[in-house]
Amino acid sequence: MISTASSTLSRQPGDSIESVDESGQLHLVEAAKSAAVRRFVFVSFRRSSGISFPVADAKAQVENAIADMNFTIIQATYFMEVWLSPMLGFDYANATARIYGPGTQPISWVSLPDVAEMCVRALQNPAAERKVIEFGGPEMLSPNEVIARFESIGGRRFKCEHIPEDALRAQYQGATDPMQKSFAGLMLAYSAGDAIDMTSIQERFGMTLTTIDQYARRALGHATMRES
Repeated sequence: MISTASSTLSRQPGDSIESVDESGQLHLVEAAKSAAVRRFVFVSFRRSSGISFPVADAKAQVENAIADMNFTIIQATYFMEVWLSPMLGFDYANATARIYGPGTQPISWVSLPDVAEMCVRALQNPAAERKVIEFGGPEMLSPNEVIARFESIGGRRFKCEHIPEDALRAQYQGATDPMQKSFAGLMLAYSAGDAIDMTSIQERFGMTLTTIDQYARRALGHATMRES
């Protein structure tokens, strides 16, 4: 079984962190155990120490619940297709970007298709059994460095808006809605950076991971096609 469900981006009416990421996933784990499922692959994310928020707490509960199974937990970093997209203020089509914090700390931005491929390889490779695999992209680049790559490939200067860490912290502390609290926590963690050396994982599982340049060319190409 491979479980990737989350309410953060693909939620339907009535979905919530509690109903999907917490109780929904925990019920799925119970059903998997009852059905004697041989492997359980769970897509989670890396959590920063000292920052607690509802979606991170829910992921931790599920990770604990599958600890007595033949599990693989894939703790992913920040998805390129989400955090470097117009959805979260990275509007590459119009060369504008919202940066959370100063944008100086490196992140191993990962591509969604690479995480999907890792899920499949985890089922095929015994080296992934009963393991927590921290999973990111092949490069450790700060948000400012990512913007420089987009500018070089697209030939346009970006106009950037930096959200100060104090503002992010105030948003986090003042949030009362679980989803708002979770995104505020993720933004704070983004500001602090999330870098992983992926060399050993690539070698062990024979993977070639998507680079920022590849993602930028694809994203900018799609934007140009939409305009024409």
